[in-house]
Amino acid sequence: MTQNIAFDQEWVPSACTLPTAEQPLRVAEFDALFADAVQALERPERTRLRLELVFSPEYAARAAELSARENGCCSFFTFTLTVADGRLALEVAVPAEQVEVLEALQARAGAAAEAKWPV
Repeated sequence: MTQNIAFDQEWVPSACTLPTAEQPLRVAEFDALFADAVQALERPERTRLRLELVFSPEYAARAAELSARENGCCSFFTFTLTVADGRLALEVAVPAEQVEVLEALQARAGAAAEAKWPV
Protein backbone atom coordinates (compact mmCIF):
# COMPACT_ATOMS: atom_id res chain seq x y z
CA MET A 1 0.00 0.00 0.00
CA THR A 2 1.38 3.40 -0.94
CA GLN A 3 0.69 6.41 1.22
CA ASN A 4 0.53 9.86 -0.35
CA ILE A 5 0.80 11.90 2.81
CA ALA A 6 2.90 14.99 2.23
CA PHE A 7 6.01 15.54 4.32
CA ASP A 8 5.01 18.03 7.00
CA GLN A 9 7.62 20.07 8.83
CA GLU A 10 5.45 20.03 12.00
CA TRP A 11 6.44 16.40 12.25
CA VAL A 12 10.10 17.33 12.64
CA PRO A 13 10.68 19.65 15.60
CA SER A 14 13.58 22.06 15.79
CA ALA A 15 15.00 19.93 18.64
CA CYS A 16 15.58 17.03 16.22
CA THR A 17 19.25 16.20 15.68
CA LEU A 18 18.68 13.90 12.70
CA PRO A 19 20.40 15.36 9.61
CA THR A 20 17.87 17.21 7.45
CA ALA A 21 18.48 14.93 4.46
CA GLU A 22 17.53 11.88 6.57
CA GLN A 23 14.33 13.33 8.02
CA PRO A 24 12.02 12.43 5.08
CA LEU A 25 13.39 8.88 5.16
CA ARG A 26 12.55 8.54 8.86
CA VAL A 27 9.06 9.91 8.26
CA ALA A 28 8.64 7.33 5.49
CA GLU A 29 9.67 4.56 7.90
CA PHE A 30 7.02 5.68 10.39
CA ASP A 31 4.44 5.96 7.60
CA ALA A 32 5.22 2.39 6.50
CA LEU A 33 4.85 1.07 10.05
CA PHE A 34 1.59 2.98 10.46
CA ALA A 35 0.23 1.69 7.13
CA ASP A 36 1.22 -1.90 7.86
CA ALA A 37 0.45 -2.25 11.54
CA VAL A 38 -1.80 0.42 13.11
CA GLN A 39 -5.29 -0.91 13.79
CA ALA A 40 -6.54 1.80 16.12
CA LEU A 41 -5.36 4.80 18.02
CA GLU A 42 -6.47 6.74 21.04
CA ARG A 43 -5.35 9.87 22.84
CA PRO A 44 -5.71 9.12 26.58
CA GLU A 45 -4.08 12.44 27.48
CA ARG A 46 -3.03 15.57 25.65
CA THR A 47 0.61 14.47 25.81
CA ARG A 48 0.10 10.75 25.09
CA LEU A 49 -0.88 8.77 22.02
CA ARG A 50 -1.56 5.04 22.06
CA LEU A 51 -1.30 3.05 18.83
CA GLU A 52 -2.82 -0.42 18.76
CA LEU A 53 -0.71 -2.50 16.37
CA VAL A 54 -1.32 -5.80 14.62
CA PHE A 55 0.01 -8.43 17.00
CA SER A 56 3.14 -10.02 15.55
CA PRO A 57 6.82 -10.38 16.42
CA GLU A 58 7.72 -8.58 13.18
CA TYR A 59 5.71 -5.46 14.06
CA ALA A 60 6.95 -5.52 17.65
CA ALA A 61 10.54 -5.60 16.40
CA ARG A 62 9.95 -2.86 13.81
CA ALA A 63 8.23 -0.60 16.33
CA ALA A 64 10.97 -1.14 18.94
CA GLU A 65 13.83 -0.55 16.51
CA LEU A 66 12.26 2.55 14.97
CA SER A 67 11.36 3.98 18.38
CA ALA A 68 14.91 3.50 19.64
CA ARG A 69 16.37 5.27 16.62
CA GLU A 70 13.85 8.09 16.86
CA ASN A 71 14.61 8.59 20.54
CA GLY A 72 18.28 8.95 19.57
CA CYS A 73 17.57 12.14 17.61
CA CYS A 74 14.42 13.40 19.37
CA SER A 75 15.09 12.53 22.97
CA PHE A 76 11.95 14.29 24.21
CA PHE A 77 9.84 11.33 22.99
CA THR A 78 9.03 8.54 25.43
CA PHE A 79 8.09 5.33 23.63
CA THR A 80 6.55 2.40 25.50
CA LEU A 81 5.98 -0.84 23.65
CA THR A 82 3.60 -3.24 25.40
CA VAL A 83 3.08 -6.87 24.51
CA ALA A 84 0.40 -8.45 26.71
CA ASP A 85 -2.63 -10.69 26.41
CA GLY A 86 -2.14 -11.17 22.67
CA ARG A 87 -2.07 -7.43 22.04
CA LEU A 88 0.66 -5.08 20.86
CA ALA A 89 0.61 -1.36 21.59
CA LEU A 90 3.01 1.50 21.12
CA GLU A 91 2.49 4.47 23.39
CA VAL A 92 4.16 7.77 22.55
CA ALA A 93 4.45 10.52 25.13
CA VAL A 94 5.89 14.02 24.80
CA PRO A 95 6.37 17.01 27.10
CA ALA A 96 3.64 19.66 26.86
CA GLU A 97 5.81 21.93 24.68
CA GLN A 98 5.99 19.20 22.00
CA VAL A 99 2.24 18.49 21.73
CA GLU A 100 2.15 19.82 18.15
CA VAL A 101 4.62 17.13 17.13
CA LEU A 102 2.42 14.48 18.75
CA GLU A 103 -0.62 15.88 16.92
CA ALA A 104 1.23 15.60 13.60
CA LEU A 105 2.22 12.02 14.47
CA GLN A 106 -1.40 11.22 15.33
CA ALA A 107 -2.62 12.69 12.03
CA ARG A 108 -0.18 10.55 10.03
CA ALA A 109 -0.97 7.39 12.00
CA GLY A 110 -4.69 8.05 11.76
CA ALA A 111 -4.58 8.58 8.00
CA ALA A 112 -2.63 5.36 7.53
CA ALA A 113 -4.94 3.37 9.82
CA GLU A 114 -8.04 4.76 8.12
CA ALA A 115 -6.69 3.76 4.72
CA LYS A 116 -6.19 0.19 5.90
CA TRP A 117 -9.02 -0.26 8.40
CA PRO A 118 -11.88 2.01 7.18
CA VAL A 119 -14.75 2.48 9.60
